[in-house]
Amino acid sequence: MSATLPAPVHASSHAGDQAEAGTRQRVLQLVASAGPIAAPQIAQRLDLTPAAIRRHLSVLEQTEQIAVHEAHGAVPARRGRPARLYVATNQGQAALSQRYSDIATDALRFLAQTGGAAAVEQFAEHRVAALEARLSDVLAEAGDDTADRVQALATALSDDGYAASARPGPGSHAVQLCQGHCPVQDVAHEFPQLCEAEARAFSRLLGVHVQRLATLAGGGHVCTTNIPVIPPAPVLAPEGTNA
Repeated sequence: MSATLPAPVHASSHAGDQAEAGTRQRVLQLVASAGPIAAPQIAQRLDLTPAAIRRHLSVLEQTEQIAVHEAHGAVPARRGRPARLYVATNQGQAALSQRYSDIATDALRFLAQTGGAAAVEQFAEHRVAALEARLSDVLAEAGDDTADRVQALATALSDDGYAASARPGPGSHAVQLCQGHCPVQDVAHEFPQLCEAEARAFSRLLGVHVQRLATLAGGGHVCTTNIPVIPPAPVLAPEGTNA
């Protein structure tokens, strides 16, 4: 009498699940870095089909890692239907980071109690000093143009996991550095000195005064830093010549 053998477990099924999870992570990272962003834009940038995008966005919405951002005019609507623009939620941010915030917050509370506010400030500056030193050479290679330096900074920050991008600011004399992910978001909510020290480091790296418009720790869907771009001085014609 032959025994009934169990059906074999196919490795391809497990590999397929991993591939799906990896693609969904890429979608989440793009929403975090480029949001608010619409599904067609995600499909184009990740070279995915509309059906695949709808599937991944549905899962991310159901798990509350992304949400629809109410905005108007950013993406043209089709036949009067408002475009659904997605941003990463706090749970989505948590999924992109290692959860060490509790012990980090406890450590900073202890530091504040034993050393005072000055000790927290000193720690915040110490933390960004390594980042600043590492990125100074990268920005030096970008040249003197502020917009190019902001783009180089965004690229370097993305390589470090900050999901950063450089976007044109209002008017023509500003660029906005947007960070869709912050590894210390929860800690910075209680200790904004971390955000303030980071902004000062950006100012030193770029050689211009920068202004923080929003932070993830403060409830924004992205950290936004406004950076003025100084236009080139006009070239004056020599005296006695026609301009």
